[in-house]
Amino acid sequence: MKPQEVALALYPSQFTISPSLKQIKLNQLGPGVVVLQQTDKHTFEHASGFHSEFLLQMSFLQTHSQSFPESPDRQNEAIFTEVEKPFSVTLPRLLKAKVCSYKIEVAGKNVPVLTIQDKGRYGVIVFENLEKYLQMDNWNRQLLDKYCRDYSVGIIGFVAPSEETLVGAQLRGFPLYVHTNLRLRDASLNPGSPVLRLTRAGDTAWGPLPGGDWAIFQHNHSSYEPLEWAQRNNQDYPTDGLIQPPLATVIQDHGRVDGIQRVLFGSGLRFWLHRLLFLDALSYLSHGQLSLNLERRILIDVDDIFVGEKGTRLKPDDVHALIATQNRIAGLVPGFRFNLGFSGKYFHHGTHEENLGDDMLLRNVDQFNWFSHMWNHQQPHLYDNLTTLMNDMILNKDFANEKGIPTDSGYSVSPHHSGVYPAHELLYMAWKKVWNIRVTSTEEYPHLRPARLRRGFIHRNIMVLPRQTCGLFTHTMYIDRYPGGRDKLDESIQGGELFQTIVYNPINIFMTHMSNYGSDRLALYTFESVIKFLRCWTNLKLTSAPPLLLGETYFKLHPDETDPVWGNPCDDQRHIKIWSRNKSCDTLPKFLVIGPQKTGTTALYTFLSLHPSVASNLPNPDTFEEIQFFNGNNYYRGLDWYQNFFPVQPNGTGGRYMFEKSATYFDGELVPKRAHALLPHAKLVTILISPAKRAYSWYQHIKAHGDPIANNYSFFQVIMASDSAPKPLRDLRNRCLNPGKYAQHLERWLAYYPQQQLQIIDGEQLKSNPVEVMMELQRFLKLSPTFDYSEHLRFDNKKGFYCQIVNENKNKCLGKSKGRQYPPMDEKSAKWLQRYYQNHNSALNKLLKKLGSRPIPQWLKDDLSTTS
Repeated sequence: MKPQEVALALYPSQFTISPSLKQIKLNQLGPGVVVLQQTDKHTFEHASGFHSEFLLQMSFLQTHSQSFPESPDRQNEAIFTEVEKPFSVTLPRLLKAKVCSYKIEVAGKNVPVLTIQDKGRYGVIVFENLEKYLQMDNWNRQLLDKYCRDYSVGIIGFVAPSEETLVGAQLRGFPLYVHTNLRLRDASLNPGSPVLRLTRAGDTAWGPLPGGDWAIFQHNHSSYEPLEWAQRNNQDYPTDGLIQPPLATVIQDHGRVDGIQRVLFGSGLRFWLHRLLFLDALSYLSHGQLSLNLERRILIDVDDIFVGEKGTRLKPDDVHALIATQNRIAGLVPGFRFNLGFSGKYFHHGTHEENLGDDMLLRNVDQFNWFSHMWNHQQPHLYDNLTTLMNDMILNKDFANEKGIPTDSGYSVSPHHSGVYPAHELLYMAWKKVWNIRVTSTEEYPHLRPARLRRGFIHRNIMVLPRQTCGLFTHTMYIDRYPGGRDKLDESIQGGELFQTIVYNPINIFMTHMSNYGSDRLALYTFESVIKFLRCWTNLKLTSAPPLLLGETYFKLHPDETDPVWGNPCDDQRHIKIWSRNKSCDTLPKFLVIGPQKTGTTALYTFLSLHPSVASNLPNPDTFEEIQFFNGNNYYRGLDWYQNFFPVQPNGTGGRYMFEKSATYFDGELVPKRAHALLPHAKLVTILISPAKRAYSWYQHIKAHGDPIANNYSFFQVIMASDSAPKPLRDLRNRCLNPGKYAQHLERWLAYYPQQQLQIIDGEQLKSNPVEVMMELQRFLKLSPTFDYSEHLRFDNKKGFYCQIVNENKNKCLGKSKGRQYPPMDEKSAKWLQRYYQNHNSALNKLLKKLGSRPIPQWLKDDLSTTS
């Protein structure tokens, strides 16, 4: 099934959008976010004051959607409207937490376009301020309601907080009445409601409900059915001992009044139960298209089972409790076992009673799953020698074999997640050689926080899974010392952070520590409690499995996460602490020459190398001066491999301006994202010539290098090759034509980098007047001191281009392959290419005008005039 899309229209209250927001780029807001431009104030003013509205589109991940048949008449999206600041945080978080990615688009004064080619765009309409829907002008309201009826689209609405208190106020156009600004308590659900899917009508959620601005619904029509009830807070509304009827706080409209189904909430998403009901409302009103899969897999790692100070380790009674709790949880979660991590050096390092606890763990070794840490609990990134690192692992493996601990789990966790991300290549190599590790986990990719954005990746055939925290840390041993006390821990369990982590993540690997299972045994209480709470309030199907199976399942659910994205370790203080001490971000390049090929990039590389303040990477044995890291298989070799081309400079030369030139970067689809993740502040340099000339030059270049396809097909035959042609011929056609779609590739780069970091060089100017071009480039790069290229470059009559001055009578020019004279392009090919690139050239012309401060190249003017 195709990924589903959800859209969110924001109506922020009591603020105006800064014009600077227009400049925010996709990379600055996170994956999938695009902010376009500010709109005028909305025509409908509300008492609390609403201004600029936006449309936020969200793509439901295919991996989380239930497999329902898609409607042929309607795409599956939803619209949300934003009111209160807490909503603007909670809703995107709710849907982005492994449920949705989203982007922001402009919404006008009227409802957005609802159909595309007779297909409905949206599967559910969500108003976070129900008043916005009720107060629509007749024209927009009729359009929206007709759309909902024609395409069987439902509406979700939230009664927004307001200073005005309503008592028995009728909702405009409906036989439905509301009372607002109430304090309520003790929520319960209607077990017969057809809306419930993820949510289960369990017990009563006892106690006061968050906030004092709740609305309740009253009705006198069969179209309405309560989904949630609550009671008045007796402290605010004395009852004199009389039993009070339940008050409807969430209500379902079956559509018997006007043919439109709705779910209306009397409060927002501060209440944990409403977050579940909201997901169920999306599922129900979209006819199952926007549904989360109900399967959840849980693994609980117990790190450092033998590591701890005296007085903090497990005693025999703690081990008995560990086994007893495991058995109870296994009755609720099929296949469940605690997963124990060990560092053998610290076995029997406790008190006498704690050493007996170690012995009891080994007597029950077959009761648990086991995985390795390091023998001495040393962080792997501190090892610079593979043999030394392997020897440490071998000691731990020998200990395991001696004590009868299984060694074939294929899973390991590095102490403090050191060396996993940022990747320390020696760790991955040693893991493979000693333990045959196939899966690990970390909380550091891409960053520790926010936890909802943790992802997985595969490196060196080792699956790296996201690891979750549960609020318990090494020092968390006693309930009276827990931050916030028992109430805070219970809040996390009963609908809070820990509960929601499991709800939103199909695969959950939790990190705990040995110390959490002794003393007050907080981990046993925490996990048994949250699992029981999940079973009470949800229909999730909880199971457990060994790490290897979890890894395989995870990447079946998330195939888009297999490729890593290497970030800059120096952008995260935690990453710096677990990164190899002999590496430095100072050696990374400060600018990239990105191509495209056959536009003069080698000449530019040569000119830049003359500058005393500039240095390039070491040569690549396979691709010479080009590393080609971001656009091919080299990327999977990791950051260590890349940095080896930029060694730490000797004393006194550390101030040189490092750069890299790889001409294939320009049109690489993944390159801008990858480059920006590692080098967000790098400057970019690209060279453009006529795309037709570039295509012909590439063909002649590889023909001169003996390419069999180029030597057996004419240029015209190559560019005219159909999609049914042999693959080598199609590949050559694409390499000739695709890089010349300049605007398309530049837009991709500009989605990640601001235009101020991009320098576009006219390749014809570089050839005819390199001194002026290099002076301008120095200003762009802010190189100091300024290098006078007029004293180092001159035109070479024999070669027909500028070369480096060696002495008065001698020049040093590029090799024989550069400046080669080719036969003229045939007229038939030239005319076809002019037509082929017409739209692309027009797009480039518009883009250059939009960017400003860049003159339109003469070759572009000529190409456009030829086709006009």
